[in-house]
Amino acid sequence: MPATAFEYHAPTTLQEALSLLTQYGGEAKILAGGHSLLPIMNLRLAQPKALIDIGKIAGLSGIREENGTIVIGAMTTHYLLESSPLLKQKVPILPETAAVIGDVQVRNRGTIGGSIAHADPAGDLPAAAVALDMQLKAVGPRGERTLKAREFFIDILTTALQPDEILTEIRVPVFAPRTGSAYEKFPNPASRYAIVGAAAVVTTDASGVCQKASVGLNGISGKPVAAVGVEQALVGKRLNDQSIQESAAKAADGLEPLGDIFASAEYRAHLARVYTKRALTRASARV
Repeated sequence: MPATAFEYHAPTTLQEALSLLTQYGGEAKILAGGHSLLPIMNLRLAQPKALIDIGKIAGLSGIREENGTIVIGAMTTHYLLESSPLLKQKVPILPETAAVIGDVQVRNRGTIGGSIAHADPAGDLPAAAVALDMQLKAVGPRGERTLKAREFFIDILTTALQPDEILTEIRVPVFAPRTGSAYEKFPNPASRYAIVGAAAVVTTDASGVCQKASVGLNGISGKPVAAVGVEQALVGKRLNDQSIQESAAKAADGLEPLGDIFASAEYRAHLARVYTKRALTRASARV
């Protein structure tokens, strides 16, 4: 069915966009790439009174390095993430994850900020956001604030972003030496969304002992989550088949897996363990 009627605005400054959000009092939606918002509007799961298209606002797109941190504009498309030489060298899990999002059309229009702010529990980039614990810059009428990705996702399609705030920038530290990463997912054959996915980042010392491990899971529950049990089990262990197998077995610990027509809760828990192991195995091989 078609979306309900709405007003359309295309501001050219961030302040103008924020003023429009305030004007509509929470009944407007930000339009970035549109590949998440427009389908749910057509299903009438969202019926905003207005769309505020931020595509004409300068400075919201691009990838650069600042003092050991990668800074990504929220309007940067998945294709630009996928093809960025800087990211491939400094934070390679981001191009790898972006490359398996949807199809070519989606990757050319969809944006990193839109994907993270939309917070689909089966989205690919939110899992990487959790694994990297991205720093997310939000701007609103009360000024700027920075949110950690692990505290950003609240529930299905729900985040810590306030209705009058706009996500403008993402910051990620460049990988330390002896760091490897990987993203693995079991995709829905039609939509390519993750039924379950795992993003893993590991750092070792010179002898191969894990100093830091981060694992973000998507699809398993109502929001992207950190596999804390896996992370805690792996730190201090030498990365090998046995330690990876033992830690990955804890992937679903403390979680309440979803059950639906695509996978039962039990099967999702199994997939979380399998794909966590695969992601950790590939990440450790890349250290």
